[in-house]
Amino acid sequence: MTEAVPSYLSPTGQEVVFLLLGAVAVGSALLVVTTRQLVHAALWLVVCFGALAGCYLVLTAEFVAWVQVLIYVGAIVVLLLFGIMLTRAPIGRSADLDSGNRVVSAVVALATAAILVTVVIDGFRTAYTPLDPGAGAAKELGASIFATWVLPFEALSVLLLAALIGAIVLSRTDIPGGSPPTGPAPPTGPAPPTGPVPPTGPVTGRADPPARGDPAPPDRPSDQTSGGH
Repeated sequence: MTEAVPSYLSPTGQEVVFLLLGAVAVGSALLVVTTRQLVHAALWLVVCFGALAGCYLVLTAEFVAWVQVLIYVGAIVVLLLFGIMLTRAPIGRSADLDSGNRVVSAVVALATAAILVTVVIDGFRTAYTPLDPGAGAAKELGASIFATWVLPFEALSVLLLAALIGAIVLSRTDIPGGSPPTGPAPPTGPAPPTGPVPPTGPVTGRADPPARGDPAPPDRPSDQTSGGH
């Protein structure tokens, strides 16, 4: 912090690479929030996280860079893709992703970025830290996380667990409040009879003639009595 501040007109190679990676991160982040395809948004998020990992490498924080790749690119983005698949979200272009408040959101985003840049520049205008290797090793960062930042670390773990449980609940159909089934609804009435269907026509008193080879039915007694008289 006590070394002479280099001139901004003659940037070093590390500073040029850092600026290029920062431009890639900002551009991919804008594409994440402006694209209308969920899968493309997740892929642009991978590019943004990769550019941030490159920035960490330039700042000699190699452990943070690899954690960025393994945790965020390898776990968070995969969790987002699984959430898209499990919740049956639309894969192609979707007009529902556009809220119609682009002007308001752009103004708020630009105002927030201007405030943050102003605060950082005013607070660290004359600060300069040499990029010495070893400052971002696992030993120093582990001691800092589990001694000073252990509570935020555990809070983020609980937050990720809650997001995973929420994705499971949304994807299950047998849990109250889950997504309804997409297939045809099963019949709720009584099952139809499976036996032969009875005749539905009018019933007459005339019997069918006997088949060939069958004996003729005997005469009724009333007929014989009437014939005798």
